[in-house]
Amino acid sequence: MFKTIAPLSAILSLRFLGLFLVLPVVSIYAMQMEGSTTLLVGIIVGGYALTQAIFQIPFGSMSDKIGRKITILIGLLIFLVGSIICASSDNIYMLMFGRFLQGAGAICSVVPAMISDMVPEEKRAKSMAMMGGSIALSFALAMALGPIIGAHFGVETLFWITSILAIISMVVLLKFVPTPPRIRHMYNQKSSIKDILKDKNLLGLSITGLLQKGMMSIAFVMIPLILLATPENGGFGWEKTDLWKVYIPAMVVGLIAMGPAAVFGEKHNKPKLMFLISIIFFGLSFAFMGYASTDTVFIIGAISFFIGFNMLEPLLQSMITKFAKVHQKGSALGVANTLAYFGTFIGGTMAGLMLQETSKEHLGLTLAIISAIWFVATLINMSNPVKNSFMFVSMDSVDLVTFKQKSSTIEGLVEWYINETEKKLVLKYNPNLTNEDKLQTQVNI
Repeated sequence: MFKTIAPLSAILSLRFLGLFLVLPVVSIYAMQMEGSTTLLVGIIVGGYALTQAIFQIPFGSMSDKIGRKITILIGLLIFLVGSIICASSDNIYMLMFGRFLQGAGAICSVVPAMISDMVPEEKRAKSMAMMGGSIALSFALAMALGPIIGAHFGVETLFWITSILAIISMVVLLKFVPTPPRIRHMYNQKSSIKDILKDKNLLGLSITGLLQKGMMSIAFVMIPLILLATPENGGFGWEKTDLWKVYIPAMVVGLIAMGPAAVFGEKHNKPKLMFLISIIFFGLSFAFMGYASTDTVFIIGAISFFIGFNMLEPLLQSMITKFAKVHQKGSALGVANTLAYFGTFIGGTMAGLMLQETSKEHLGLTLAIISAIWFVATLINMSNPVKNSFMFVSMDSVDLVTFKQKSSTIEGLVEWYINETEKKLVLKYNPNLTNEDKLQTQVNI
């Protein structure tokens, strides 16, 4: 499994490393450009997410039709061009265009869908945790290196590094990522966005992603602007070279929190509990940052934010692939990532506008209230997924015509599909209702 997952995780983590490198400092960089305002800065921080949101569903659906691998390559090429434009920017609007183009290469739903194609569901939780862990490590590395490289060599250097990372990702894709198996599913109809939005669990997870990524964008507007602002302007008077002092401790603690969250959420099938705990940390983080009178209290708020963020990160995508049917995976992840990136864009814009028009206290109170509503909605509506099992049957031993006719009457059979590459019939079943022995007698009719 590791050989299958490692190259795909590397592609996604390298891409995110490029995006994350600039997050701690891009707001300061943009603020120094002529004509900038905190609103425009907020748009630039979350700008890539607007086009990510717009193109997530088209990229997810395209990957269902033309294949995951070619879709990922197209997305990486677009990301490369956007990164080069950002690196070459000499005004705030060119930088904004580059950020929008970076996001247009929207492969964040395609890579998890490809992993779910290549890894059986009973091993998928571990693979998604590996992917989430690699992204979190990229996040930690970026938080450590971004402020230091940006302060000494300029933020434009970070964008050139991002361009190089995009090229490396394409090499990894072409040399090390195998072509996923061709899947023929049991469903006659195409995946419908309407069906995904009508599913309580898929919709709830998508909204959770929206709020998580929106608050991430808000944090990356708040943290550098408030820490670097003078005390007369409500800040703490830090220097840019000091930002690593908050980001590194926050990410270390966040990474430590991610381990237990993944274990309890995946292995012990208690994702709802982990979601609720993480939401509490989100609410506390913005209350602390909004009302902090000292930089120590502010740092405690920042650490609380990273704990909540990292607890959710390895669980969300895995939960979506568990609730989605086999023909919905690309589209379901596309919907979830669309809402998540709309949240990122809205969050950055909201933070910039509120810091410009009101105060950090009002922003912190607003986010604490949103977190409380989010907590109650999750408590009432979220379900833990059923831990289904899989059975693999050689196509040579199956009368497929007869099986199709009888499949809807087989107790405990959740869904089935054909792995055409390996010539196997794949049965997904609820182990509480049936077992392999019973299925074996019903399959070989």
